[in-house]
Parts: sequence; structure tokens; C-alpha cells
Amino acid sequence: MGLAFAQPSRPGPRRERGRRACLSGAMAEQAVARRLRAKGFEILAERWRGAAGEIDLICRDGDCVIFVEVKQAATHEEAASRLGAGQQGRICRAACDYCERLPLGQLTEMRFDVALVDGQGRVAILENAFGDCFA
Repeated sequence: MGLAFAQPSRPGPRRERGRRACLSGAMAEQAVARRLRAKGFEILAERWRGAAGEIDLICRDGDCVIFVEVKQAATHEEAASRLGAGQQGRICRAACDYCERLPLGQLTEMRFDVALVDGQGRVAILENAFGDCFA
């Protein structure tokens, strides 16, 4: 009787969609990071994770620390619709965690931008998209 060897399993359709989404999200984040560098911003962190959650990109423009959420979809409008109030709150809490590590702590000047990437790879950046997280 011969030995039976397990055939390598192929990822299921759900896992494959998840893998593609992760890769396209990473590509969108890289495109946004390139755009921000071209604008003269210093990238401080990519996919930074704190106790409250993850922030896609953190950059600096002068004294201002900018927290950027990247959303990708077929259109900019569809991408924008994927950012809900709950996620905004988590990003704001994660930003507070990040700022605790900085010399000025919560007094750090900060801004929350949303970068939208459409199916053609076009990037639109909405500055101060959350308004005041701490009101």
C-alpha cells in the first residue's frame, strides 16, 4: 500500500478575494504615499497599529501630523462611502495613542485626511475630512 500525500489546497474564493483586496489596498496606500512625498510631506509611519486600531499613513507637514485613511474602490464616490463614523472614531483614538509618544502629546497639531483611490489609480485627497474629532 503506497503512502498518500495530501494535495496542496487551493485557496477558496473568499480567501482569494481577501488576498486580492489586501494587495490592492497596499498598492493604493503606496500610490498615496508617493503623492504625499511629492507634496513634500515626510512619511512617519505606514500601517501603524496601536491599541485603538490601525492608521494607514501618518505623515508630517511642518509641525502638523497628518493621519491619512486610504479608501479604494471603482470610483472616488464609492471609496468615500466606505468610511463610517465608527471607523473615524477608531482612527481618532489611534491617533491619540500615536501622539502620546510625541514630545507635545495631545497638544500636537494634527489633521485627519482621507485619500480616495479609484479603479484607474487616480488619487484624490480630502484634507481635514473628519473635521474636529475631539468636539
